[in-house]
Amino acid sequence: MNKTLRNNSLSLAMFFLFAVSMGGQIISGHHVFNDDRKDHHQSEIGLGDYLRSSHFVEATFENWESEFLQMGVFVLFTAWLIQKGSSESNDPDNKEPKKEDLRSESKPNSPWPVHRGGLALKLYEHSLSGSLFLFFLFAFALHALGGAHQHNRESLEHGGEAISAMQYLATSQFWFESFQNWQSEFFSIWALLLLTIYLREKGSPQSKAVTAGNEETGE
Repeated sequence: MNKTLRNNSLSLAMFFLFAVSMGGQIISGHHVFNDDRKDHHQSEIGLGDYLRSSHFVEATFENWESEFLQMGVFVLFTAWLIQKGSSESNDPDNKEPKKEDLRSESKPNSPWPVHRGGLALKLYEHSLSGSLFLFFLFAFALHALGGAHQHNRESLEHGGEAISAMQYLATSQFWFESFQNWQSEFFSIWALLLLTIYLREKGSPQSKAVTAGNEETGE
């Protein structure tokens, strides 16, 4: 196998699954949207127009929102909280001593904020969770915008009135869409935390060694 492909095979495989799934969503969503238009005696739209529709925007970012929230919370919580026996948790009995000056621990190939120190280092120390939460806020906003447009389209078709994105944020529909996704993400993380205490996947860094005891914590 090509070395570059081997070294990036995990991210490439995940992106391939994402691309296939997104393609499936687009094709099936396009058919669902046109079926709904036909039911309302409206003309069908092309795939390009569908990708700019509120139906597609809402469906996509409603899901992305929950994924980035899940991962952001998980990354942040695992820095502070413990689940004894889980491979996804820090070991409470093997805590690294707090380093006051990370620059003294820097290596020649350490990222530039480590060498720079100060505010750049402070921001970099939490850049992973911070980036995930920024993606969450971006998806949250697009979910609200797409949802408002979709709500208005359906409302006007039935003689109702249009509302703004801010007004849509106050509707039970928006929060139903959000919470039904959030709860599934948090439930899956909870299940993973507990399952990794007792179950194993040989060769995976998400699992403890097959020979590890159930109370051993961390990889």
